[in-house]
Amino acid sequence: MKRLSIISLALLFFALYSCQQRTVSRVDPGTTIDLSGRWNDSDSRFVAEEMINDVLSRPWLGRFENRNERQPVIIVGDVRNRTHEHIDGETFIRNMERELVNSGLVRIVQSAEFREQMREERADQHEFADPATVAKWRRELGADYMLTGTINSIIDQHGREKVIFYQVNLELSDMETNEKVWLGEKQIKKTVRN
Repeated sequence: MKRLSIISLALLFFALYSCQQRTVSRVDPGTTIDLSGRWNDSDSRFVAEEMINDVLSRPWLGRFENRNERQPVIIVGDVRNRTHEHIDGETFIRNMERELVNSGLVRIVQSAEFREQMREERADQHEFADPATVAKWRRELGADYMLTGTINSIIDQHGREKVIFYQVNLELSDMETNEKVWLGEKQIKKTVRN
C-alpha cells in the first residue's frame, strides 16, 4: 500500500510538473531586462555609449587633428574583468568599437588576433588570386592610441538584500609616448532583494 502511494505521488508530481508550459517572447534588444542583478547586455551597451561619447568630446581629439591634419587611429586593447562574475569582455569591446566607428570621428584598426587572420588571407591572395585584385602588403594603418581598461565590482550583502557596484575604468594612451590622454570612469549600482 505504501509503495502504491509513493508511485501515485510521483505520478502526480510528474503530471503537475509536465503541465507547466514555458513561454518565450521576443523583445526589442534595446529593452533593459535585469533578472539577476548581474552585469548584462544593457549595462554593456549603456557604459560603452556613455564612455565613448565622453572620450570623443575631450580636448585630446582636437589637439591631435590640429597637429596631424587627420583623424586619429585607435586600437581597442584588453578590458580586464576583475569582477566577481563571468563577463564576456568581447561584447563590451564590440559595443565600444561600434560607437567609435559610427561616430565618424576616429578610425579603428583590428586587434592582433584579427590582424593575423587578415595577414593569412593576404598571403593566400598572393598565391591564388588574380594579381589585379590582390591586397597589397605594408598598407596597414598603425594605431596612434590604444584604449584599455578594467571592470571591477563590489558586493555588499545583508540577509536577503544585496547591493552590486560596478566600476568601469578606461584609458586612452598615446602609442609613441605612453602618455595617458584620457581617463574615463562609469559606475553602476544595483540592489537585489530575494
